[in-house]
Amino acid sequence: MLASRTFRVVVTAFVVALAITGGFFAWRLYVESPWTRDARVRANVILIAPEVSGTVADMRVKDNQAVKKGDVLFVIDPERYRFALAQAEATVEAREQEQEQRRRELERRTRLSSAAITVEAREQAATAVALAESAYDEALAALNTARLNFDRTTVRSPVNGYVTNLQVHAGDYAVAGKASLALVDSDSFYVVGYFEETKLRNLREGDPAEVRLLGFPEEIAGRVESIARAIADRETVSGTGGLIANVNPTFSWVRLAQRIPVRIDLDKVPDTIRLSAGMTATVVVKPQRENAARP
Repeated sequence: MLASRTFRVVVTAFVVALAITGGFFAWRLYVESPWTRDARVRANVILIAPEVSGTVADMRVKDNQAVKKGDVLFVIDPERYRFALAQAEATVEAREQEQEQRRRELERRTRLSSAAITVEAREQAATAVALAESAYDEALAALNTARLNFDRTTVRSPVNGYVTNLQVHAGDYAVAGKASLALVDSDSFYVVGYFEETKLRNLREGDPAEVRLLGFPEEIAGRVESIARAIADRETVSGTGGLIANVNPTFSWVRLAQRIPVRIDLDKVPDTIRLSAGMTATVVVKPQRENAARP
């Protein structure tokens, strides 16, 4: 009877000790371990704006299509710019002829003696040559501008990426400087994890990290690239204009730790994973041994 009671006490004490130990390590893992479920996949979005205005004559891409750097996205009606180029070429030719004529006149007047021509006439001939040369240079600049505008009627992709949310179609009028479509730069994907401030002391730039996407079982190896140095303070009115991260604070009856953005650079994305900006992810950082020993 006594042995049975002693056994129950020992088992109970063991279970309680095990629960306390497990609870302690679980608390340490939650409070101090550098991991977060609050992470998002991000990428650079390039806004494509034509440099010349005109009607979209030919649309070469479709929504969500993959493109390579240099691929044609769309073509603006080039006829107006072709005519402007031809006019600029004709103007250059006329200015060149005029320049040559003024030079010949100066050469003839220079060979004349002072008795046959005045100094003023020579100066006027030299001035006419200088003005003709300036007009020729101006015509060349106009020609280069016309040639550039003509070339810019073909809009090309500046990066490797994907067309997203395509809203422009053949027949639409494209305005110079106004974004017509957006490209997601496929070489710029990264992850931003929002870590509680209590966990930042265990983070260092260069620490290895594992990224686990909500929709894929595979892990993506990464590395801590940088840690944000500011977030918006809702208690202070400042003119940041949206240039720093505005992270919604979490409140309950106890004030919780603020969340700080940490940028994770992706080393290699498995071929089985298709990244899209905005995906949800979990980030687990594995502090390097020398960093983990720091206070």
